[in-house]
Amino acid sequence: MTFTRHGIWRGVRQAMPLVIGTFPFGLVVGILSDAKGLSLLETLVMSGLVFAGSSQLLALELWSDPAPILAATLAALVVNMRLAPMGAALAPWLDRLRGWRLWGTLATLVDHSYALSAADQRRGGRDAGFLLGVGLALWLFWMVAVAIGHVFGATVRLPPGHPLYFAAVATFCAILVPVWQGLRRDLLPWALAAAMALAAWRAGLGAPWPLLAGALSGAALGAWLELRRR
Repeated sequence: MTFTRHGIWRGVRQAMPLVIGTFPFGLVVGILSDAKGLSLLETLVMSGLVFAGSSQLLALELWSDPAPILAATLAALVVNMRLAPMGAALAPWLDRLRGWRLWGTLATLVDHSYALSAADQRRGGRDAGFLLGVGLALWLFWMVAVAIGHVFGATVRLPPGHPLYFAAVATFCAILVPVWQGLRRDLLPWALAAAMALAAWRAGLGAPWPLLAGALSGAALGAWLELRRR
């Protein structure tokens, strides 16, 4: 395993197509932050530290006056618990990092950087700088998009169901492509994850429980199947 500047820049280049898909997502977060009364500084601090669009949107949906800080914090924690199995899957790289390399990589780890890095690992990639490069590129453009959305939020009011809101869903669907390992490995875990998430939603459970139910059940089945193959 190596960690090189070349790997970082390769990750930055690989992240560019994903930036196009996540940029509208960031605009939406900025617009909603302005609508909820957050200042530009507060919005940028939240986006820079949390850096997780789904949990930020969930926290903003819960935001009211007075702000339910504990509820919003717990909701963001539950949504971001999916990062734990992602980190475990990337252990061949992460376990060998120390200092700023490790903490910088973990701080910018998101679904998109995980998907690209997991695919790179399977192709025999050994440069952990790739993961940090993808994360840094996504983080930088995320901050720019959120700032633009907040600045122009006062002049732009998107109605519910606007196509721009679908940008996040479309991006998440796109990053499934490099992660897919074939019917034998992924069909059952992915199907179970979808079924559990749908069942939780049909049962009337609000966010983030359908997401958590799908993520944990799919990950558990995938891990069990992997152990059986060994």
